Amino acid sequence: MTGEQDGHDDVVLSEPARQQLITIAADLVGRLPHDEVPATLRPFARFTPTKRARLGATQLAAVLDADDVFRSRVADAVAEALPQLAAAVRDGESTVASDPVDTAVVAYLMRPTDWQRVVAEANERHAAERADSRAGAAEVAQLRARIDELKGRLRAEVAQGKAAVASAAGAAEAELADLRKQLRARTGELRAVERARDDAQAVAAAATRRAEAAESAREAETRRLRSRISELERAVESARRGTRVERDMDDARLWLLVDTVTEAAAGIRRELSLPAPPMRPADTVGSAEARAQRRVVGDPAALDALLALPNAHLIVDGYNVTKAGYGELPLADQRTRLIGALAAVAARSGAEITVAFDGGLRPPAMPPTPRSVRVLFSAPDEIADDLIRRVVAAEPPGRPLLVVSSDKQVALDVGRAGAWTADAAVLLARFGLT
Repeated sequence: MTGEQDGHDDVVLSEPARQQLITIAADLVGRLPHDEVPATLRPFARFTPTKRARLGATQLAAVLDADDVFRSRVADAVAEALPQLAAAVRDGESTVASDPVDTAVVAYLMRPTDWQRVVAEANERHAAERADSRAGAAEVAQLRARIDELKGRLRAEVAQGKAAVASAAGAAEAELADLRKQLRARTGELRAVERARDDAQAVAAAATRRAEAAESAREAETRRLRSRISELERAVESARRGTRVERDMDDARLWLLVDTVTEAAAGIRRELSLPAPPMRPADTVGSAEARAQRRVVGDPAALDALLALPNAHLIVDGYNVTKAGYGELPLADQRTRLIGALAAVAARSGAEITVAFDGGLRPPAMPPTPRSVRVLFSAPDEIADDLIRRVVAAEPPGRPLLVVSSDKQVALDVGRAGAWTADAAVLLARFGLT
């Protein structure tokens, strides 16, 4: 495979570089669309990359020489795999630290200015490295010869060592006989120690039996005390029942007294023959609900229209809504489902959303809270209704507020403060649950 004529002699790739280039091109042919594969390479496109490189090497080399488009695609694939080397070759920077085969392949494919020189220098470095490799092989051969010589010396020394071992073995036999005599003596001593150990174990077994007897006595005493405690508990329960009976008697006496006073009052009323008054004190007080001038949202469309107002704030009575829509779920699942649905409403409307739950301290089972939804829990000494009233009271007059709760008292109170109100069913319909 030769380069183009550009002021230099034709450059021939080294065989490793040529094989690597064909392998890269064969792999790319398998990944290109069929209509982008050069016509001469299409018969090989269905082969595996290895078989394609083996049977189509000549055609691949010819197309790389003649087809600039195909060579450019192969160059792009190589540049993606070796970006630093590709940049160095393209910019004319030094490639001494790179593998000469890789350098030759990249320069041949990318063909920057004076690419033939880069290929020639890479070939020279590859040849020099091969020469160094051959020199290293000669040195390895010398080392192997040296190793063989050392092995011979080692065998001789081993033979000498065996002789010394045989000599030492005789002395060891004599020493072993002496040690056997000592072992017999120590064995007798060990047996005496074992007899003493057996005696000690017998003493320990007797102590264990005494401890077990003491434990049995303790358990019997424990059972007796538990029986006594049960008797005392039954006596306490009997006393409690007696107390309840006495309290019921007191309640009956009080009821009789109240009933007597009531009957006496009725008799006095009949004796005085007082006519029914033409008005009641409550008639002088205007209806609080009428005075509140409530503004009610009655359907999902009106709810969406209100939330579309600038700076709108939606305040939701959490458990009031969830128990109306899916009260059969555990509380943690109710909270998760409601918060997720409110996050979707916030994303669509852009309104500020606050949801209030009963519960004192924040429960441990909480889902990740979206940034668009504020989740509040009432303090230990209040309920969510009071928390909602405080949230409404904290808002400035004139801001569009919508409180969702089926609690009429909550709706009445927040209506006095100027908030719009909606039943829980309206929000559930907005979620598509009714």
